[in-house]
Amino acid sequence: MTDRHMPRSSGRALPAALAALAVLTGLAGCDGSGESGDSGRTAPGGRPSVIAPGRPGEAAETLSAEEASKAGERGRAEPNAADFSYVSRMIEHHGQALVMTELAGEHARSGGVRRLAERIDAAQRPEISVMRTWLKRHGGTEGGDTHGEHGGHGEHGGAPMPGMATEAELARLRTARGEDFDRLFLELMIAHHEGAVTMAKDAVTEGRETQVEEMAGEVAVQQTAEIGRMRALLRGL
Repeated sequence: MTDRHMPRSSGRALPAALAALAVLTGLAGCDGSGESGDSGRTAPGGRPSVIAPGRPGEAAETLSAEEASKAGERGRAEPNAADFSYVSRMIEHHGQALVMTELAGEHARSGGVRRLAERIDAAQRPEISVMRTWLKRHGGTEGGDTHGEHGGHGEHGGAPMPGMATEAELARLRTARGEDFDRLFLELMIAHHEGAVTMAKDAVTEGRETQVEEMAGEVAVQQTAEIGRMRALLRGL
């Protein structure tokens, strides 16, 4: 997350601006005679268009006024059960990662493993804070997937979280030392990160709230990169 406190804005993080641009372009694009204005940018069929900025590394796209307006409506949509489920469950998922990183600070032998654990800790603690703030703002609670009339578990309630270490695995990690600890930590954390990426992808696909989509996107990108580092460390043991 940018500055480790808030997620970066994506190309879809400006829905209100896109909707406003759609209206302005629609007004300025025609002069009463039905001809396009100075910009000359029109969507197929000669209708006014809006240039929507892409995500980082992606090209901008041309939207019709109608498409931009719909994008704005999606961005303002109320969170659904998938949004609440993702945020609530990811708080717990991150919490287990912090238990593991604390153990690495005590028992890891490899400097690379220690530094990796420190980076994971430094990234995920602020993310938990942001997610808790999101839940509070939207009336959700930790341990519950949704709020209000949706009930405590929602459509995703009760499903096991992918990548979570079992109590037996955590017990083994607590007693391991040196290279044995390093190897087990990396194996468990790789699986943990892979589970988080799966959850993030599901949130982007099934959710509809913009900030949740941004948070999930950041998790997917960051933890995918860390999986690559951990596999390299594991090969070096």
